[in-house]
Amino acid sequence: MINIYDPELDFAPLGEQMYQLVETLYPICRSITGPGVRETMAHIQKLLPITINEVPSGTAVFDWEVPKEWAIRDAYIKNSAGVRVIDFKKSNLHVLNYSTPVNQRMTLEQLRPHLTTLPEQPDWIPYRTTYYQEKWGFCLSQNHLDALAATDNGGEYEMVIDSTLQNGSLTYGEYVIKGESTDEVLISCHTCHPSLCNDNLSGIALATYLARHIEQIKASGTKPRYTYRFLFIPGTIGSITWLALNEAKAKNIKHGLVVVCVGDAGKFSYKTSRQGDALIDRAAKHVLTSEKESFNLIDFFPYGYDERQYCSPGFNLAVGSLSRSTHGKFAQYHSSADDLSFVSGKHIAESLAVYMQVLDVLENDAVLVNQNPKCEPRLGKRGLYGNVGATVHRPTFEMALLWTLNLTDGQHSLLDIAKRAKLPFETIKQAARALQACDLLKKA
Repeated sequence: MINIYDPELDFAPLGEQMYQLVETLYPICRSITGPGVRETMAHIQKLLPITINEVPSGTAVFDWEVPKEWAIRDAYIKNSAGVRVIDFKKSNLHVLNYSTPVNQRMTLEQLRPHLTTLPEQPDWIPYRTTYYQEKWGFCLSQNHLDALAATDNGGEYEMVIDSTLQNGSLTYGEYVIKGESTDEVLISCHTCHPSLCNDNLSGIALATYLARHIEQIKASGTKPRYTYRFLFIPGTIGSITWLALNEAKAKNIKHGLVVVCVGDAGKFSYKTSRQGDALIDRAAKHVLTSEKESFNLIDFFPYGYDERQYCSPGFNLAVGSLSRSTHGKFAQYHSSADDLSFVSGKHIAESLAVYMQVLDVLENDAVLVNQNPKCEPRLGKRGLYGNVGATVHRPTFEMALLWTLNLTDGQHSLLDIAKRAKLPFETIKQAARALQACDLLKKA
């Protein structure tokens, strides 16, 4: 058995390192294609030797095709005095992501259809895209627009978006840790958002350090049960592209999680796979039930992040989504307020711990059989009463021993036992190991 989760692990340094990665990636202007994605992959590659893949524009991927590649160097709006009143270099959210190039002069009235604000949050810049429509635009705060209108003298503004939209490729990263089985666990995060910390940089950081953690365990001599596949992909088109080019590999995916919005202070949320009661769903629900006072449980619905592609009927993979705040449900979502102050290393580390616990269930769940099923065996003479490691409260552990002995009838897995006993899986796992060491349990 492998310990992916160690209750004695100090998560504080990991939190600091993950936050530092978020800080490093924050200024980069990313999109579904282009140099910003490649720069992001290069930073991840310094921490994890991911394979970087390039898929040419125009490649057919099911009902879609890989889009043209977008690159942007600069963008601004200058007033009649030549002052930049909107400046891409101050915030990459100022430009409608995927905007076509423009170099024009217009009055403010003519400009207004190309300007997007968030009137309900007047200090924040919205994040908006135009991936599959060739147009251009700028985003700014409502207060910024109001200030422009207040000082407008009817003169012309110079608009420049120094961008290109041409044939290139879609870039994604992949990292595989081989286990004892070819059955896979998929961990997928999206890499397409620009300066948004919770959605998506926290997910990138968590996935990177989760992969490093599993790799370190393997390097110490303990091979994981499953093979782990980590995907760093642009949202929607990235998962569609990977699935279209890897249908054979997709058949090996038995469990999966989409990593999103794991850096804020919101309570945890789990969106089930389309299957609804797959092992990944039961594992995530049990971990959150036993570890958190409350959490949001969301039934699968065909919108949100890449789980909807992995769970499409032609694949129907057991892939859920584990987050803190959820898609579109926090005020800062897709705005400049999703900045470095909105996330913390502490919260990303808490999320990492939950991910480790869920994967620990996948690795260690098993059906065992009691070798002394007629009445309770004497545990005292085997040193199991009062001889427990410091990580487990003794009366709780002794109750876990009794539950494990009672339900290891070949019909219940360790996860079933943990759920029935209302105990953390970690406690039941330790009880099972102690009983196996005394030859009281064997695998079915």
